[in-house]
Amino acid sequence: MDALKGFHQNVFMPKAKKSLRIITHCGIYEYLRMPFGIKNAPTHHQIMMNTIFPTELSEGWLIIYIDDIIICSGSWSLHLERLSREIHKVSEVNMKISLKKCNFGFEELKALGHIISGLSLGIDKNEVAAVLLKPIPQNKK
Repeated sequence: MDALKGFHQNVFMPKAKKSLRIITHCGIYEYLRMPFGIKNAPTHHQIMMNTIFPTELSEGWLIIYIDDIIICSGSWSLHLERLSREIHKVSEVNMKISLKKCNFGFEELKALGHIISGLSLGIDKNEVAAVLLKPIPQNKK
C-alpha cells in the first residue's frame, strides 16, 4: 500500500507551526500539514507510521518505509485477514491510501531496489545494471 501524499498527512503540533511560518506581502502563513523539503520530515513520518503499526512491525509481517506499507503472508486467507485489519487501522487514523500506486496479492514484488518473494529476497538487476556494465579499472589511479 502507498500513503497518498505521504508527508502532507502529518499534522503539526501548534509549537512546530510557528517555526515554519511564511511571511509574504499578503500576510503571515503557517503550514497546517508537513510540507516536503523539511530536513526532519522523513524521520518524523517514519516514526508516525511506526507508531500506527507497532504490533505488526514487531511480529515481522509488515514492513514500512516512509509511506510504503508491505504486508507479507503465508497464505491467501491470512493475507486477506491482515489486509482487512490494516485497511481498517489506516482508516481509523484518517490516513489516505493511493489506490493507483497499490499492489495487492502479489507473490513477488519489486520494492526499494529489491525483489521480494515468499522464497527469497534479491537485488533487482535493473537497479545495478549501470554498475555491472562499468568497465573494470585497469590501473590503481
